[in-house]
Amino acid sequence: MPNINEIKKPIAAEIDVFEEKFKTSMQSSVPLLDRITHYIVKRKGKQIRPMFVFFSATICGGINESTHRGAALVELLHTATLVHDDVVDNSYQRRGFFSINALWKNKIAVLVGDYLLSKGLLLSIDNGDFKLLKIVSEAVKQMSEGELLQIEKVRRMDISEAVYYEVIRQKTASLIASCCACGAASANADDETIERMRLFGEKIGIAFQIKDDMFDFGTDDVGKPLGIDIKEKKVTLPLIYALNNSDSSERKRMVQLVKNHNDDPKKIAEIINFVKQKGGLQYSETQMQKYQDEAFAILNTFPDGEAKTGLEQLVRYTTERNK
Repeated sequence: MPNINEIKKPIAAEIDVFEEKFKTSMQSSVPLLDRITHYIVKRKGKQIRPMFVFFSATICGGINESTHRGAALVELLHTATLVHDDVVDNSYQRRGFFSINALWKNKIAVLVGDYLLSKGLLLSIDNGDFKLLKIVSEAVKQMSEGELLQIEKVRRMDISEAVYYEVIRQKTASLIASCCACGAASANADDETIERMRLFGEKIGIAFQIKDDMFDFGTDDVGKPLGIDIKEKKVTLPLIYALNNSDSSERKRMVQLVKNHNDDPKKIAEIINFVKQKGGLQYSETQMQKYQDEAFAILNTFPDGEAKTGLEQLVRYTTERNK
């Protein structure tokens, strides 16, 4: 699997500039807000989303000031949704650190999320980046719809494979799609090219989420705790496939286990073994590979160069990771 620092090298200087601009974009005259946003910035991840923005801009014409604003917009709105998600999920940790709501309580966390949303909107409006704002706002809308669709279906435990793909397309893939589309749009690409880049990002996002869902049934040495999706009654692709390839009595028993015994370690282990025995992980791996291949097919319509290589390595990093 490619090393993230090696992938980043061609755009390392741009990422450094972006990080400073992103810090500035979050500044406030309220000391409490500044303390919280400083905490957020210090705990930022590997900058995968900005890298998609910058590589996409490069392959479509070149990075400019609008590209930097697009990357900041994606990160501001994404960070806002994460802060709100932790409140909704009653989650007190993110990437091994305390969440905002764990440290400052729900009311402040919601207000901080609102603040970040408004900063993203103003960053675009003040600079006339209306196309970028439309792209990212559409992604945030889809993320909300996907989350609500999942909540609705989890209650009924009736998620089909088609519904699963719709949920992850909206919840996860729409954001990576918006990164790639923003990069293309910031480089003044035409609408057809922007749509190609958006679709490329969507395929990656779907492959990424399938991979993430597989970790729930893998080994407990990965970054994601084993069985966490089962505990939350999330019906993901490995489980859907296993249920669809069971007789009615076995399917009924497993559905009841997920519904009523999802916090019992022995029952969780039984569900995980069931998924493995039914070939749920192998099937999911095949589907993930299909979406990765489709992403590469789109990428191959673009000219060769450092940006294309960077995007290819970034795809492999997101889909071939071990955690």
